[in-house]
This record gives sequence, C-alpha cells and structure tokens, in this order.
Amino acid sequence: MNLRQLQISRRTIAVCVAVAGTVSLAIGAHAALNKRTPDVTKGGDKAVSTELTGSIPAGTSRLALIIGNGHYPDAAAPLAQPINDARTLSTALRREGFDVDVVEDATKDDMFRAVERMKAKIRPDTVVMLFFGGYGVQVGRESYMIPVDATIWKEADVKRTGVSVESVLDAMKERGAKAKLVVLDASRRNPYERRFRAFSHGLAPISPPENTIVLTSATPGKVADDSKGANSVLVSELINNLTAQAGAETAFNKTRVAISRASEGEQVPSVSSSLLEDIKLGG
Repeated sequence: MNLRQLQISRRTIAVCVAVAGTVSLAIGAHAALNKRTPDVTKGGDKAVSTELTGSIPAGTSRLALIIGNGHYPDAAAPLAQPINDARTLSTALRREGFDVDVVEDATKDDMFRAVERMKAKIRPDTVVMLFFGGYGVQVGRESYMIPVDATIWKEADVKRTGVSVESVLDAMKERGAKAKLVVLDASRRNPYERRFRAFSHGLAPISPPENTIVLTSATPGKVADDSKGANSVLVSELINNLTAQAGAETAFNKTRVAISRASEGEQVPSVSSSLLEDIKLGG
C-alpha cells in the first residue's frame, strides 16, 4: 500500500467514526424524548381533569347547610314552604358554586350530624352559609331552631331539644371560617309558645360575631305569616338577588327592602351584619 492509499483509508475511517457518533447521539436523544413524553402527558391530563371537575380555587370555597323542617307532630298542619324553600335554595346555591348539604324534616340528631359534617369541611378560606326554615323559638337571649322530634312543654325543653343558632355560629367561628352567612326563615307563630310561663314569639336578636351577616324573616320578637306561594317570600326574594351577582350584604338588604315594601310594612326582615367586606354570592 503506497502513502496516498494509506491517507485515503485513514480519512475514510475518520468519516465513518464521525457518522457513527452522530447516529448514536440521534438515537439517544430520541430515546430520551420518548422517555419524557409520558410525564408531560400525565401533567397535561391532570390539569385538564382539575379544570373539568370545576374545583373552586383556594380562597373562594363555599359551603352551605340547608335545613327545611315541615312536619311537626305538635302543629295543626305541616308547613309546606320550608321543604320547598330548602330544595329551591339548594339548587340555586349549587348553581353558584356552593357545596350544599340539604336536610329535610331533621330530628335533633340529624341536625347535629349535619353541623358536624359542615364543621369538618370548614377551612380558613371558607365562606359558609346556614339556612333554616321551620319553627324557631327564643328563650332568654338565644334563638333555637326546632327539630321535628322536639317535645316541648316548657322553656327548658327548648334548650334541651332545640339547636341554638348561636352555637352553630360559634362552631363556624372556632373552625376559622372566612365569613358566616345565616338565613333564618323561622319567625312563625309556633305551637309551643303559649305553653310557656313567659309568653314570647319570634326570634331573639342575634348579635353576629366577627365577619358574619344574619337575615331573619321578621324583626326580633315579631312573627310573619306564610304566603300562599310554593316558596316563602324571603327565599323567593333572596334568590332573585342571589342571581344578580350581588354581594351578601347587598343581597340581604335588597331582600329586606323588597319584602317590607311588598307587605306595606307588615313584614320587615332583619339584617344584622359585622362583615368586614361584602362577600360575593353569585358566580
């Protein structure tokens, strides 16, 4: 082999080595890309899944406990509106993004279990609403929601068998709820009050703890007659304002004014607020 042939052979070997190295790099890069692809796809699927589930971003989680009691053994006839109201309001709140727990014709145990379920879900960023429709009774300075299995002959029985609104507010506060919204459609003349030594009706004034708003269907110590519609005027007007993208304080006050005007002052709901900022209900 002469010198020229030797140089050509060396050049050919060098080219072959370079080509082989390039091919090896390309194969390695392709393999690495294939190895990473499932991770990217997995992350993408997770993002789509979160969006599709409609999860509420941190800081805007909303809970509602809705109780409608209509069938009281001591009453002359069942109350039709509280259960209708519970169902109608539950549908409206779910549409607005609330996680709703609805209980109908609740016994005392049912109500306590529902409150415990609510407490377990409350976080520091939670806006929580309590709605009660049925009979409410004031004893002393507290207002009590009456379960359907209550046996009441004297005022002490109310404390024993009823559920204090203030106690539920305390539970919300202890769990650190961001804001507390309470709607009480319970200012009805109840079948128990004439059994008491100290006759009273309606609800007691409720002093809202920090960042709380309370709407009742009548002013403290007053009663309101049920309308003839399927739903109470309180719930009907509240839902009208709920779907208007209003804040809680605005919606509650508009509800109060609308009912007062429509009844020509015969029924004047009460709004008590200690909200630090208006809480958006819709959307």
